[in-house]
Amino acid sequence: MCGRFAMDATTDDLIRQFVIDGGRPEDWWREFHGSYSIAPTDDAVIVRDRGEGRFLELARWDWQKPVSRPKGPPIINARIEKLDTGFWAPPFTAARCVVPMRGYFEWTGQKGDKTPHFLHGGGLLAAAGLTWSMDLPTGEHTRCFVVVTREARDAGGEVHDRMPAFLTPDAADEWLEPAKLDRGGREGMLALLDAASADVAATVTQHVVDRKVNNSRTVDPADPSVIEPAA
Repeated sequence: MCGRFAMDATTDDLIRQFVIDGGRPEDWWREFHGSYSIAPTDDAVIVRDRGEGRFLELARWDWQKPVSRPKGPPIINARIEKLDTGFWAPPFTAARCVVPMRGYFEWTGQKGDKTPHFLHGGGLLAAAGLTWSMDLPTGEHTRCFVVVTREARDAGGEVHDRMPAFLTPDAADEWLEPAKLDRGGREGMLALLDAASADVAATVTQHVVDRKVNNSRTVDPADPSVIEPAA
């Protein structure tokens, strides 16, 4: 996990579930209208708090690579087992975010004959994320994020050994607290994330969807049938 996800919630849905006071939706929503197929390097909505209250922001699903890793695919996930190590420690300590999702995609089968699965819960899911800023090759400075992943449980384990680390509402409140974590705080947050994500994992189910989602370049991200069970 996870190379694609869906986030079709409306502005009001996101405000009610994650922000409460709403802020200024016109500051972030005009460039994002929901998508049933968000792929690496696409923009998506994240929730964060810099100490002045929660707000919603568009960010790029990507992460600046270390000098030792200049090539290869985008960095889009951070393993829960690595959050307290050198590379991920700064954002885990001070720049956590939530990534709202309707659900995410995984694939089974051989290359060239992949079967897509859509994994989802009973409503909008809150994935744990990390956020930072990065410089693109074009010279543009942008906000970016990754999704935290964990060993899959229940439905996720049927199709892939990893899944997003989803948060319960109470755990999301703690995850979004802007205070920097000391060593004890990091250990406590990891324990919270492990327990909460295991609880949410038990509610995740999956179904096979149409293979049109397999190609991120040709699938219509505005097509709701992308996440519906295959006929």
